[in-house]
Amino acid sequence: MVMTKRGLVLGATAVVLTTVAVTGAGMRLSQSQAFFQESPKELIDEVWQIIDRTYLDGTYNKNDWRSVRSEYLDRSYANSEEAYKAIREMLQKLNDPYTRFMEPDEFKNMQIDTSGELTGVGIQITKDEKTKQLLVVSPIEDTPAFKAGILAQDVIVKIDGKSTEGMELEDAVNMIRGKAGTNVTITIKRKEQNIDYTLTRTKIEIHPVRSHIETSPVGKVGYIRLNQFSAQAGEEMRSAITKLESQGVQGYILDLRSNPGGLLYSSVEIARMWLDEGVIVSTVDRKGVVERQRANNRALTDKPLVVLVDGGSASASEILSGALQDHHRAELVGTKTFGKGLVQSVRSLGDGSGLAVTIAKYLTPNGRDINKEGIPPDVEVTLTEDDRKALQQDRNKIGTFADPQFSKAFEVLKPEIAKYKQGSGNQATKESN
Repeated sequence: MVMTKRGLVLGATAVVLTTVAVTGAGMRLSQSQAFFQESPKELIDEVWQIIDRTYLDGTYNKNDWRSVRSEYLDRSYANSEEAYKAIREMLQKLNDPYTRFMEPDEFKNMQIDTSGELTGVGIQITKDEKTKQLLVVSPIEDTPAFKAGILAQDVIVKIDGKSTEGMELEDAVNMIRGKAGTNVTITIKRKEQNIDYTLTRTKIEIHPVRSHIETSPVGKVGYIRLNQFSAQAGEEMRSAITKLESQGVQGYILDLRSNPGGLLYSSVEIARMWLDEGVIVSTVDRKGVVERQRANNRALTDKPLVVLVDGGSASASEILSGALQDHHRAELVGTKTFGKGLVQSVRSLGDGSGLAVTIAKYLTPNGRDINKEGIPPDVEVTLTEDDRKALQQDRNKIGTFADPQFSKAFEVLKPEIAKYKQGSGNQATKESN
């Protein structure tokens, strides 16, 4: 997320809200905010105007949007709460779970300040557009949810015993949030089985990049795990590649499994470390205006690369993996990615509330619509339930030959390393001649 004067911009974020809480100083209302509290219709019209100007679907889900404005401004509202209810009702006409209204407290919790404390259980969730079920996008590594065994694509059916059927995403997030040291019980449905997880909320610390060397019959293989496209991810990725290069690795395995996304500029920055030239991603708004991000001839390495992906790889992960796949820079191993390629702008409103609006979509260099298709792997490898449990019980196995998807990635990488060595040898011979 990027702070702007008007609020937040979710560049390439996979989920609507994360299950974290923020503690910090209170917020005072400005004169304009007080005015909006006393004039609920002004707030409704502000929301309508933002949707009218920026929403991705110019048909507004086949609604006559001007008639919608008249309908809601012709009503009388006694207070802000009635206006909030009307705004949510108005937004439901768009049938877009990513376009949503947040009351002041909810919006304040989204504005994650660097001085704030993140507490939660470590899962990122969304609402399925078709089924309206609450889905786990991915657990965050080294958090209570991850350690307990919650998986990407799990369906959340209850929170502390309360059914989530018909529950709004914001309400679910608020129920899962809480003070560090307190418990929450999340009931998830996996296949046909319901499982209760009682999790203790804690402070969440995210380290975006981890790396190590795996010794193999063809030499050293550099393994890099990227957990999130945060503001620090690019710097940490650059350091990891530089260090591994200095240690003489022969090739790389980049692990984007269960990476729910993050900042657009972070995904572009990291793509440039692997790609010398070409389009990385195109952003298309409702007018068809295309903004293209390109590589800048500053790749850090041209050594062979394989990328690990799964159903928890979303948004920014799909931008990066799609670019590497389209340019034949890397083969993808694992399972199909999540399929979330929409851009949300999050705006502050006059009374301190907030509005998230879907304003654009992402396309891969070859023009694939990430949101509709996801990114399919070149080589499909599905972990069994036993495989998942083994990796979660002993996280040191992740990114080693005890990890089945890593082992397959190495099989794919091995012949590429041989070709690379042969090519380097031929080049050396030419230079010596």
